[in-house]
Amino acid sequence: MSAKAKKRGGRRVLHATTVIALLAGSAYLTVELRKDEQAKAPAVQAITDTPDLTSAGDARSGEQKWERLKNPERSVLRSGSGAVLATFTDGARTATLTGPSRTFSEPTSTKSRVVTENWVRLMPEPWKKDAEKEKWFKDWFEEFYGSEEDDLFAFAFQYVEGAPVKEDDEGTPYAGDADFGPINPEGSEGADYRLEQSDFYDYLGIPYTFRDGTTIQPEQNKYRAIDCSGFIRTVFGYRGRFPLMADDKSGDGLPRTANGMARSSTGTDIIKLKGSTPFERPKSISVLQPGDLVFFKLDARTKERLDHVGMYMGVDTDGHQIFVSSREEVNGPTIGDKGGTSRLDGNGYYAKTLRSAKRL
Repeated sequence: MSAKAKKRGGRRVLHATTVIALLAGSAYLTVELRKDEQAKAPAVQAITDTPDLTSAGDARSGEQKWERLKNPERSVLRSGSGAVLATFTDGARTATLTGPSRTFSEPTSTKSRVVTENWVRLMPEPWKKDAEKEKWFKDWFEEFYGSEEDDLFAFAFQYVEGAPVKEDDEGTPYAGDADFGPINPEGSEGADYRLEQSDFYDYLGIPYTFRDGTTIQPEQNKYRAIDCSGFIRTVFGYRGRFPLMADDKSGDGLPRTANGMARSSTGTDIIKLKGSTPFERPKSISVLQPGDLVFFKLDARTKERLDHVGMYMGVDTDGHQIFVSSREEVNGPTIGDKGGTSRLDGNGYYAKTLRSAKRL
């Protein structure tokens, strides 16, 4: 073989080696980027365990007993060994069922992780004493006890930062990372920086007709945005099918604003408003149950109006009582720390401004 041919052959070998090295490097970077993306993605339903005591068989095989409790009036279903299987509150459609353990986290905004066996669902009717004997409840319980179908917690985490887009059969995105609202041209960083009043129909970008016949058109600049009450209406109403009002005044169902929700006769008040403006901070929040709506008084300018709402999720792995809400500082739904940690215990910003709670 000539020297020139050997040189060409050497170049081919070198070229092939370079290509392989580049491909290997590219593959490594792709894997590492995916790992990084996965690390930042919210853990929506990481099911980690199925407790023996909470199997569907234990709840339906006759090994159960009902108990009535007060403050608030409620019925608790227990297994034969005494473990709580489900809780139903008089006047509320929200039920808390015990099931497989899940982890909810939001790595981009907080180190907090909520590991819970609570599955929060809406019953077709408000609970009342002895409702466990009625057919509607038996049918509902048979369908949902032990089910891993998305519940209200799962719905909520489908809108936090990094949540993937989900589309319906018509191609309309109904879930995915949501903003709080568009930038306010007259606001400033830290003070009314983003506009409020983004509801679920704005997020969806489609007109919505309410049960009273009112049709509201979405605002284009609020597409993919939901403010604090809009987030709750998305989770409980649009996704959970709880009836919705077009505003705070007409019809029955869940009102449009945090203040309207807090003062509505819908559901059961768990922590009632006390005192006068700016109202009193609750002395105890031990009555809270996962799925409860929690209401806050954040802005002195709103006078007697409560101006923020979130959903209580339970206790995180550090022992703090955590809630999820859509917030201006984070620009969307979060259990994060920016603008104040999402804790109801202690003396943090939201703990100090908590005023009442309701179970829908």
